[in-house]
Amino acid sequence: MAADAKTENMESDDAPTSSGWRAAIADYSRPIAAVFMLGIFVAVAYAIYRLTEEVSYDDVVAAIAKTGYDQIALAVFFTVMSFITLCVYDWNALEFIGKKRPLPEVALTAFSAYAVGNAAGFGMLSGGAIRYRAYSRAGLAPDDIGRIIAFVSLSFMLGLAVVTALSLIPMSSEIAPLLGIDAFALRVIAIAVLVGFAILIIIGQRRSLTFAGVTLSLADTPTLSRQFLITVADLAFSCSVVYALLPTEAAISWPAFFAIYSIAIGIGVASHVPGGIGVFETIIIASLGPTTNIDAVLASLVVYRLIYYVLPLIIAIILVTITELRHVSKMPALAGVGRTATRISPALLGALTFIMGALLIFSSVTPTPESNLEILEGIVPLSVVESAHFFSSLLGLFLVIAARGLVQRLDGAWWAAVVGACVALVLSLLRAFAVFEASALAILVVGLFASKRLFVRPASLFRQVLTSPWLTAIALICICACFILFFVYRDVSYSRSLWWEFEFSEEAPRSLRAMLGLTIFSTALAVFSMLRPAAPAVTPSSSEDIERAAEIVKNSDVADSNLVRTGDKAIMFSPDGSAFLMYGKQGRSWIAFLDPVGPKKARDELVWQFVEEARTAGCRAVFYQASPSLLPAIADAGLQAFKLGELAEVDLSRFDLKGGKWANLRQSGTKAEREGLSFEIIPTEGVAPILEDLRSVSNSWLAEHRAKEKGFSLGAFTDDYILSQPVIVLRFEGKIVAFANVMVTDTKADASIDLMRFSPEAPKGAMDFLFVSLLAQLRNEGYRHFNLGMAPLSGLSRREVAPVWDRIANTFYEHGERFYNFKGLRAFKSKFHPEWQPRYLAVSGGLSPVIALLDATLLIGGGLKGVVKK
Repeated sequence: MAADAKTENMESDDAPTSSGWRAAIADYSRPIAAVFMLGIFVAVAYAIYRLTEEVSYDDVVAAIAKTGYDQIALAVFFTVMSFITLCVYDWNALEFIGKKRPLPEVALTAFSAYAVGNAAGFGMLSGGAIRYRAYSRAGLAPDDIGRIIAFVSLSFMLGLAVVTALSLIPMSSEIAPLLGIDAFALRVIAIAVLVGFAILIIIGQRRSLTFAGVTLSLADTPTLSRQFLITVADLAFSCSVVYALLPTEAAISWPAFFAIYSIAIGIGVASHVPGGIGVFETIIIASLGPTTNIDAVLASLVVYRLIYYVLPLIIAIILVTITELRHVSKMPALAGVGRTATRISPALLGALTFIMGALLIFSSVTPTPESNLEILEGIVPLSVVESAHFFSSLLGLFLVIAARGLVQRLDGAWWAAVVGACVALVLSLLRAFAVFEASALAILVVGLFASKRLFVRPASLFRQVLTSPWLTAIALICICACFILFFVYRDVSYSRSLWWEFEFSEEAPRSLRAMLGLTIFSTALAVFSMLRPAAPAVTPSSSEDIERAAEIVKNSDVADSNLVRTGDKAIMFSPDGSAFLMYGKQGRSWIAFLDPVGPKKARDELVWQFVEEARTAGCRAVFYQASPSLLPAIADAGLQAFKLGELAEVDLSRFDLKGGKWANLRQSGTKAEREGLSFEIIPTEGVAPILEDLRSVSNSWLAEHRAKEKGFSLGAFTDDYILSQPVIVLRFEGKIVAFANVMVTDTKADASIDLMRFSPEAPKGAMDFLFVSLLAQLRNEGYRHFNLGMAPLSGLSRREVAPVWDRIANTFYEHGERFYNFKGLRAFKSKFHPEWQPRYLAVSGGLSPVIALLDATLLIGGGLKGVVKK
């Protein structure tokens, strides 16, 4: 386990790197998952194509036109009710973990999170990222935010399973023929789910469940019951949206359709296809097709997607835009709403830009209504219509790419989105006189201008290399467009002459050319991203850079920043040179150690600069031992934080060996003095004469423990490093038997030590004596705090709905003593009665924190076995 080892002697051996097919799968797990998802989506698209063989595009359009205003109004009403219940999820989650927030702030966050999560469902645009950004700025810790996300997710999944089971028992005879399953088997499955839920309710009385050494904290029975009722209400309202839009001739009762809807939603979620698109439609069409006109069902599902998925996203953008224009947030009672809107605005705008890009692509492969064509024919030349149709598809792809940069708050992405949306707005009118599409683009443009102040990161959009999730998203859109093209023009006989037909009435050639352009440009984009240069090596900084960074450290309040002097890390400076960040590279991870050092504004921008350059190099960004003060900047850069452990900090103003709680340390110090140990702090200029004595102690310590020098978060015995700072030495019978280098800054806000090594001749208890003497000396010199270093994996959440990372880490902490002295290290530091402060591991790109921690471990110890070995 990678950890701060200031007070722990550990042996180190090199571990062989993994190889073979398992390593290959691990390295390419995300591309493999993307290919698997695309395979599922292609299969689903083909299934829908076969199910709708007797359906024409004109029939679907006619069915949509027949949708009554009363049906639309009822669907909008049920959508509103559904989102109200979704907001209650977050409210209950906050109440459950004991972190109350104002209702307007929670409502805006939850509404926006679900609007984005439903509509997009891709990584950076997910509802979890919305919550993380909003709640982190509100002061919630990452583990609390993780518990909120886990609470709402598990509540929905559990409620969905139970609701489906309850619906299936009385309706199994009606639903089984639709699904091709035996009614009795369907009842058995439903009863098994309900029995499992009942067991969970009973276990909930105990509040915890231990299985295979892992303790899972559970919500109490009243909370489980309340969440179940909320889930029932949510599913009922969202189901009613579709049911209200179904044609009147649909021969199915609401309870039966409720069960089908629940099944379709559940399988859509399990497929991991964003928004369940295609999967959800396939199940609904297969279930209702035998009894209802498929064209009417398909029309209902299209309108449902627009009302339940797109409309809330547009409303969220309007709400945030109004807030950004300061019509609401100036009111003191709603100040939190303004702060929340500022945090989530980039993600919302990115999601809407993504959706509008996809809609532009889809509309470019569908025919224009004849009435609109007649209007255009009289006022717009054919060449303009043809050009607008072709370039609309490319602009759609351009907006999809710009969406990623908007989420990252790039100024270049803002300009690209504004220009692209404005041009697309004009083309939508010239191409098809599409008023709805133009209105949505206008809302996007207004929202972008209202939030201009948020997009201040000076980065080029074209330097951003698209990652696997974004390439997958583009591939899904292209597959959708291809499916729509074949569905719409399934009755058109293909011939080579289609490519060269240019007539107002000929829609198929225009769509075909637009699809070809989309395919060429998206393929080129994918090839460019996949053939990017290999990640360059990160080389340690020069001595000039180290000296420059050391000058910044002198005026900082974090003594551990002196580890920049080791020379084994690269240094990244802020553009104005007032702050720096030290980092190293392991595999595909760029790992920053500690917070950036320097003024706050420069530190925050340096976080983004580091993340951007890591991504440009094709690597993931990782922050190791980040402090709570850095969390808002980390969240803003799209990273997720996981608690790594707790740092022990001694308040020197309260350090006094005269108290009763210090009796053991006082006795150890007195005993060491009686045995002849003496203590002395050697100033920096006095270290050179004793350097060889220190080297002798260091070599004997390394030989005794069969250890090798470590690096990155720990110093190594090098002449330049040891000579750069004061040293504390212990002498026994006039000979140096122990030493530690002392890290301090000119502010005297903090002090710490790095290397602490003892020769075999050092008496027992020398370690306690060294610390007691040093703390007393530093207190007398006016230092305010002493950093004892971090206790890894300690202090993680053990409460209800703890994140999976916390449960895994707690298991290691409780049962991993054979690998690392977790409890012993915390117990030693606890003797000094420190204040425990959380430290975090922040990762990007959806990376598992376990992999990031492994990379950090290898970087520190040069081999996993040597670092974790007790």
